[in-house]
Amino acid sequence: MGRIDVKSFVSLHLLFVLYSLTDLFGKMAASFAFDDPRFYLLYGAVLAVLFLYAIGWQQAIKRLPLTTAFSNRAITVLWGLVWGVLFFQEELNPLKLLGAAIVVAGVVLYSRADAAQGSGAPIAKEGDDAAC
Repeated sequence: MGRIDVKSFVSLHLLFVLYSLTDLFGKMAASFAFDDPRFYLLYGAVLAVLFLYAIGWQQAIKRLPLTTAFSNRAITVLWGLVWGVLFFQEELNPLKLLGAAIVVAGVVLYSRADAAQGSGAPIAKEGDDAAC
């Protein structure tokens, strides 16, 4: 494949921000009783986000190698920390920051190596028999 398209890569990471909202809405929903309408509203939001994510994911893997797209998914750990601090007043400690830094470093290293080597396998295009 050669170089990774920057627009596709940025779109992929915006998709991961969207995906990370499922954890946020799920945790918020867990704070309400099962018979509370807010519980159902928030879990409905989880399902809506997952629906949008599924569509976006299919588009992402059309444009990027699956190995690149899937390895970058680990960045949602960082977004989980952000949502925890912003919405749930969770404390950041050095171990959480170190863990997030390791995840981000791994994503960056893998992405750079993947871009430098190429993906190895061509991306299936519409109309190809292998694109089932």
